[in-house]
Order: sequence, then C-alpha cells, then structure tokens
Amino acid sequence: MALPSPIPDALAELIAERLRAIGEPTRIRILDRLRGGEQTVQELTEALGTSQQNISKHLGVLHGVGILSRARAGSHVRYAIADPTVLDLCESVCGGVQRQLAELAALVGEIEGSAR
Repeated sequence: MALPSPIPDALAELIAERLRAIGEPTRIRILDRLRGGEQTVQELTEALGTSQQNISKHLGVLHGVGILSRARAGSHVRYAIADPTVLDLCESVCGGVQRQLAELAALVGEIEGSAR
C-alpha cells in the first residue's frame, strides 16, 4: 500500500508514534525475542536480564501502539507480534547499518593501506 502524498498530519503523527515506540534498545530486544513466538513477561524478563517492571513498561508501550498483541493464558499474559511489518522495518534498518559499517571498514582499510 502506497502512502498518500502529501502525508496527512494525522497519519504522520501515527507513523511518528510507532517509530518512537520502537526507537528504544530494550524494545528492539523485546521484538527480537518475540520473533520466535509469543512469550510471557517472566520469560522476557529472564531472557533480557532486566526487571519485570521495566519489561512490563516497554510491553505496554508496544501494545499501546498496536505493535504487540496480548492474550491471557491461565495466570500469565502472553505477548506476540501483532504487526509483522515492524520486523520488516527492523530488518531494513539492520541491513542499512551493516552496509554502512562495511563501507566504513573499507574506507579505513584504504586509509591504512595508503599510510604504509
């Protein structure tokens, strides 16, 4: 689906809200863990080595913007990726970072080679 041009103000705000939601390292790590399937707060807390309160706060933000879904399973709540396009975005950004690092490494190699 193509974005309208110009992007309406309300849509621009929604896009920015989602980008802000994933623009935090712990939230990216949560999304990475959930790529393998749904998990509970406790499972994420143990996997990421942080507090339950911290994980719950981040899950609330991601759920609030529609990136995650949650479902009660007995006495636990299981979280899952509700919008898989967020993983496509992460993959795209990661690919861009890898390309940039490769270009910088090549440049450094050229500089070091010419300094000899």
